[in-house]
Amino acid sequence: MTRARIRLPRPYQSYVYAYPHKTAYRPLAPRQPLREVWAAEPRDALSLYLHIPFCEIRCGFCNLFTRVGAPGDLTTRYLDALTRQAETVRDSLGDPLRFATAAFGGGTPTYLDAGELTRLCDIAEHTMGADLRGIGFSVETSPATATADRLAVLAARGATRISLGVQSFDESEARAAVRPQRRAEVESALARIRDTGVANLNIDLIYGIDGQTAHSWYASLNAALTWRPEEIYLYPLYVRPLTGLARRRDEAADLEWDDERLRLYRQGRDHLLANGYQQRSMRMFRRADAPVTGPDDYSCQTDGMIGLGCGARSYTRGLHYSFDYAVGVPEIRSIIDSYTATTDFGHAIHGRVIDEEEARRRFLLQSILQADGLVVADYRARFGTGPQQDFPAELDRLADRGWLADTTGDLLRLSPDGLAYSDAIGPEFFSAAVRAAMAGYELR
Repeated sequence: MTRARIRLPRPYQSYVYAYPHKTAYRPLAPRQPLREVWAAEPRDALSLYLHIPFCEIRCGFCNLFTRVGAPGDLTTRYLDALTRQAETVRDSLGDPLRFATAAFGGGTPTYLDAGELTRLCDIAEHTMGADLRGIGFSVETSPATATADRLAVLAARGATRISLGVQSFDESEARAAVRPQRRAEVESALARIRDTGVANLNIDLIYGIDGQTAHSWYASLNAALTWRPEEIYLYPLYVRPLTGLARRRDEAADLEWDDERLRLYRQGRDHLLANGYQQRSMRMFRRADAPVTGPDDYSCQTDGMIGLGCGARSYTRGLHYSFDYAVGVPEIRSIIDSYTATTDFGHAIHGRVIDEEEARRRFLLQSILQADGLVVADYRARFGTGPQQDFPAELDRLADRGWLADTTGDLLRLSPDGLAYSDAIGPEFFSAAVRAAMAGYELR
């Protein structure tokens, strides 16, 4: 008896880099004192994230919390506010406090000049108490801002991973993604990064750009491979509301685009596997002989995260919180201005309570969307039940679609096709409450 053909969902629905998504956050009433929020949390292996919400340009696909440029003394005022926030958070959490990982993101942290980057490192190290040279840290940069003086500061302070958002080595594709850049500029930035001796170079590439072909995709992949980066991330292009590309394309109606992106993904995946890379998630590929310098997947954000900056999130076991969120330019500018004027950073004001059900969903998503999968014993040790007991319908659907690899029952791991459909699998595990909150979010 043959199995009836199963209709598969659309492959590109939502990139689950954190759950619940920030659009499920709401103003907290009453506001919660940080001393109470963190009182019962483990503090021996925290993660530290510093967010810089500035870029030299805004790419057409970008829906991150960032603004173009920083007029006047805005970067100084922002770092002043970041210092005040760090002092308050450090005082609220008390001792002992130990950080196991750190990262600077954005935006583009290297939008700051060398002196400002030194100050940013000082905030992390001297104010928060993170031993940057001991634990290392990850930094995002761009071709235009990866200058020698900036990179020298980061390398000297202990950076172990520098991620360059190349997106495409083809100049016409870069323009189509509203990211104008010259290939020579990209290559020069890569050379400067390699000159620092930082252990881990990551290159981000995007597939699904207008005008991109299998030939041009291979060309970008091969251009990246020339630099033998320790990591390569392959991102599908998404077109989100209020972004530059949203005016050009109706994503919801474009089923052919789904097929095109899926085809390019598989070509890119197979090409990297054939060139000595191991797949760690749908997006992340690590060179097999590369040293491990941090978490397996920097997009997988765990509990015990302290986020500083107006675009950062913080995670405890019972509460996720942040400042307000927006995509539109006027709203982002308003939120940044409000942040720089803030003097009271002692409360969580915007976020979402994480109950037992959401904690189970979060744990499963953070594990099953990684290539190594979910160790059932780890899940059972934390929650006292098994994932099959808690999510029978969802896991049965994955099995019926052929998206679970053969296992012994001790491991839940996605098959290669399952990994390809990660952006469809993730949303299937969202709770009804989170779905309703996301649907009710007013996009601005």
